[in-house]
Amino acid sequence: MPWPDLPPGVRLPPRVYVPGKNARHPEDWFDPIKASVTPDIPSAELHRTTAFQTGLAYLQAGYFWECHEVLEAVWMQTSDPSPEREMVQALIQLANARLKLLMGKPRAARRLCDMVQAHLTRCDQHKVVLGMGIEEVRAQLATTRMDAESVL
Repeated sequence: MPWPDLPPGVRLPPRVYVPGKNARHPEDWFDPIKASVTPDIPSAELHRTTAFQTGLAYLQAGYFWECHEVLEAVWMQTSDPSPEREMVQALIQLANARLKLLMGKPRAARRLCDMVQAHLTRCDQHKVVLGMGIEEVRAQLATTRMDAESVL
């Protein structure tokens, strides 16, 4: 299931939001997506939600702030501590690192990459968490880290 396309009925926001560069989306833009995450969904099944799938699609499409916005709803439903919580936090921080690169803040991106690595390390006993291969996320992290280091 890694890096899905947008779920049926979900659309990309009208623009990529970059703080300090353009206007935020309307407050309710993401509400229908976030509503797919309900308290009755077990942590291990959260990857089946529209919010999780949309968050991954946004991450791959370069909508980093938007990815964080929808994955936060997933994170709030994870058990603490759990590998699912660590994976969602890793994905959120990976999106944040990519966003910092768009904002021209490579040092902040590098610090966030370190946080992503720490979250993934806490998932090491698993090969797959929430349908995501740990090594696949590490590959995305490596690309992000290289991009951050190339502008320093």
